[in-house]
Amino acid sequence: MFFLLFFVLLIQSLTYWILEPLVSFLEHVLEIRSLPIIALISLIFLFSAKNIEQN
Repeated sequence: MFFLLFFVLLIQSLTYWILEPLVSFLEHVLEIRSLPIIALISLIFLFSAKNIEQN
């Protein structure tokens, strides 16, 4: 039980140590003011896809 707890805490700390710089960088690059532009582009891409079932 303690080994499992230690293993889970080790994985969580390593995940935080590896992913925290990436998340911090993306947070500065993709600021909140650029969110509407990204959402608009993603919605245009989502709804402009051609229907696969058309023959």
